[in-house]
Amino acid sequence: MNEKEFWSLIEKSKEQENQDEQNHWLMEQLTHKIETEIVDFGMIFETFMTQSYDQKLWGAAYVIMGGCSDDLFDYFRGWLIAQGEEIYKGVLNSPEILADYIPQDWHDEELMPDNEEILSVAQDAYTFKKTNSTEYDEAAADHFQEELDHRGASITREIEFEWEDDDDLSKMFPKLWKRFGEEPLEY
Repeated sequence: MNEKEFWSLIEKSKEQENQDEQNHWLMEQLTHKIETEIVDFGMIFETFMTQSYDQKLWGAAYVIMGGCSDDLFDYFRGWLIAQGEEIYKGVLNSPEILADYIPQDWHDEELMPDNEEILSVAQDAYTFKKTNSTEYDEAAADHFQEELDHRGASITREIEFEWEDDDDLSKMFPKLWKRFGEEPLEY
């Protein structure tokens, strides 16, 4: 599987009614692939997670959600990848486009810009191939991670933040701040 095929799967997955169905559809599609293609998908996904591990994007997520922990930033980046190539690349280039992309009615927990489950879609599909079950299997999970490591999956690096407080964020992201600064999306 290459990046073009990866993004094609993501694009098709967006036809599902909601995020849970999107994740399930992706996992199901991957279970029909051979193991190396599942690992390819996982590696490409990890590459995009690494590319998006950026202080500027973290600041944008912080403004949108009124705070953003390490885990929530992972879920936010998973959500961003699930939006497809155009949005993903556009947001990496200019996080301010999220002010126009996120609908006004997104003060609903089901519509929050986070997608924790997509982080394990490839591992779940790999587990299914190995065990014929979607239940977590430590040996399959370890083997999947070993495959990613063997391919050079990168370890998350430290981020130096250029922002310290709301004043910095409001200057960095005026459009996002105008939209979410006083009324962030909250759980």
